[in-house]
Amino acid sequence: MTDNDDILQTLYNVILERKANPTATSYTNSLMNGGIDKILKKVGEEATEVVIAAKGGLTDEIIYETADLLFHLLVLLGHQNIPPEAVYNELRRRLGRSGLAEKASR
Repeated sequence: MTDNDDILQTLYNVILERKANPTATSYTNSLMNGGIDKILKKVGEEATEVVIAAKGGLTDEIIYETADLLFHLLVLLGHQNIPPEAVYNELRRRLGRSGLAEKASR
């Protein structure tokens, strides 16, 4: 396992720590205090910024905005008490299946 393999879990653990032990200077805590609507607003904003960055085609901007989106998605998962492993398991379940077949099964 490399450092990259567990960065999302490490970040998620930090988010849970901030949730459990809030401080006034924590951005994560300010999101949690704002509740689901504030978190969802940030997820939407960051998703839009990824789209804009991708449209612009600048690799560094795409990477930066994708990192922001992943962070805010982890905050959402933490707020809802959903471990990232649940998402990874869903991705594993879908691996090797046609995307069209998976969509048709819902």
